[in-house]
Amino acid sequence: MNLSEIFIRRPVATTLVILGLIGFGTMAYRNLPVADLPNVDYPTIVVNAALPGASPETMASAVALPLEKQFSTIAGITSISSSSLQGTTSITLQFDLQRNIDAAAQDVQSMIAKTSRQLPPQMPVPPSYQKVNPSDFPVVIMVLESQTLPLSTVDEYAQSTIAQRLSTINGVAQVNVMGSQKYAVRVDLDPRALAAKGIGVDEVAHAIDNANVNVPTGMINSPEQSYVVQTNGQLMRAAAYGPTIVSYRNGTAVRLDEVAHIFDGVENDKAANWSNDRPAVVMMVNKQPGSNIVSIADGIREMLPSIREHLPPSVNLYIQADRSVPIRASVHDVKVTLMLTIGLVVLVIFVFLRNVSATIIPSLALPASIVATFAIMYMLGYSVNNLTLMALTLSVGFVVDDAIVMLENVVRHMEMGKTPWRAAMDGSKEVAFTILSMTLSLATVFVPVLFMGGIVGRLLHEFSVTIAAAILVSGFVSISLTPMLCSRFLKPPREQRHGILFNLTERAFDAWLSVYDWSLRKALKFRMTTAVISAALLVATVYLFGMIPKGFLPTEDTSRIMVNTEASQGISFQEMVRHQMEVAKILLADSNISQFGNNVGMGGGPGGGGGSASNTGRFIVMLKPRRERALTADQIIAELRPKLAQIPGIRTFLVNQPPINIGGRGSRSLYQFTLQDTDTDELYRWAPLFEARMR
Repeated sequence: MNLSEIFIRRPVATTLVILGLIGFGTMAYRNLPVADLPNVDYPTIVVNAALPGASPETMASAVALPLEKQFSTIAGITSISSSSLQGTTSITLQFDLQRNIDAAAQDVQSMIAKTSRQLPPQMPVPPSYQKVNPSDFPVVIMVLESQTLPLSTVDEYAQSTIAQRLSTINGVAQVNVMGSQKYAVRVDLDPRALAAKGIGVDEVAHAIDNANVNVPTGMINSPEQSYVVQTNGQLMRAAAYGPTIVSYRNGTAVRLDEVAHIFDGVENDKAANWSNDRPAVVMMVNKQPGSNIVSIADGIREMLPSIREHLPPSVNLYIQADRSVPIRASVHDVKVTLMLTIGLVVLVIFVFLRNVSATIIPSLALPASIVATFAIMYMLGYSVNNLTLMALTLSVGFVVDDAIVMLENVVRHMEMGKTPWRAAMDGSKEVAFTILSMTLSLATVFVPVLFMGGIVGRLLHEFSVTIAAAILVSGFVSISLTPMLCSRFLKPPREQRHGILFNLTERAFDAWLSVYDWSLRKALKFRMTTAVISAALLVATVYLFGMIPKGFLPTEDTSRIMVNTEASQGISFQEMVRHQMEVAKILLADSNISQFGNNVGMGGGPGGGGGSASNTGRFIVMLKPRRERALTADQIIAELRPKLAQIPGIRTFLVNQPPINIGGRGSRSLYQFTLQDTDTDELYRWAPLFEARMR
């Protein structure tokens, strides 16, 4: 039985089948998403709760603890971590890789509702959740600034106009507005005036609540028409609060401006954000676990023109950081490598065969096999990423091997004097099953990778399937297209006069053959020496393998680094800003840095989640393109670290963000330890001791 006979006898049908594979592969390639790595995100959900004025201990015991007890009963949850700060609590829930994040979100919502009766009634709003990893780097960082408008007005545009529209993009989990300067009326009470009047703080708060209301008043009905009575009792500016009567003392009304200083301000005056050294409002767009970064960035850029149309000319909106840019660059580099690999393989075939028609036939198996693999990737929901492209690059050698085996056997039969058609029939019959067995055995090598578990198995899953699919498609092409082309276009060998190039390559081949012949004779003559050298190489390989540093993924230069800052607890906001600006001066003076975002009091991880602390700050530093600087990101960190260490009163932590963040907890470094204890006081006593020993 000849598997290739039907394809040789029906060249038109064979051509249409191959063109169909190429056509479907081309259409699939145009629709494949682009990513840096396969989707390996753990399903992660963050729950935020607020109780203004509560201490961290109160937030942990009264808010975080009841929620954590309920969350621990959810199926598929792998870790629960919480961070309680002044008035806020953030709980990060991480699920196993097989858990569907939408189903997990429904479970989280039901547990929040179940815990509502156990939470303090003073909470202004119930706990909320977002499907986001707080340790993940934002997809896009956008800056909104104005040289004429106050930041409270700029913040209103960010909160009500831009953030709401960006949240509608598919895959966006949340839009964090950093440096938010939301307008608010601030009331600073005078304790001496309150004591003199005998008025308590609760009376003042109650009076403000009663004076600032907006409730339905009622209706007036008549036989002919109904009227809605509408009154607005809300006070919008600080001047309107001054005449508010707080209480009566000795028959005289005590007004609010007599016991307090009232002014127009912002909700949180202990947090600020700058773009380089200019005050600004920064929006960080975070993705949902499992969504595609490049598609989200494309959606944001498509929406930007319509957003700018609704902004006044005095407000400037621009993208400070786009995570899709290094992803596109890395994927483009791998694509170029793939094309160079294909070109080199074709060149090697030509150098050894030295026949144009014999070179073209196996070379056509390359694009047919690789392009058809894109159709399989599309059906399986894969993406064009560094690992799938690497699989295709590695498969180039495997793909062309089958075609060369078929071609060489057909040429051998033609050298016997047979016609191209008969040589293709006889030659393909002899090696068709051989090619089939080669293809299946090569594809089987990558099957064990499919059964690997955890994040490594998820990471290599697309790689193994892609390379196995390319090998299987190449086997089909080698027993169909290659023998058909040989029967029609392969020219029979004949005596001819060769040129200079042929003679030069022939001499080189003869020289290599003589060197190999000499080395083989020596190896056979000194068998014991050869065995000893082989054993020594094996031992050296095992030894060096143990000596080589090991890691999960190599560090990458994505033209960005993180600089986290920390001062002593209890530091004032103004003093923290002064220290932060000292760090900013050093960063501005570095020629490798193009721009950076600078914030104080935001806390949390790269995405900005996890509450706020007035003694912490962060810089998201964007480096110049790699071709414009001589140092890598790691070298820049090594150069900046001693300079920043000289600033007194503040500690800096420089991190080159890894391509994959394992875990949902924000960190100031690449590694972190977790200490657990049932006694908080004991934990606080041993944590600094452990840190000191680590140092």
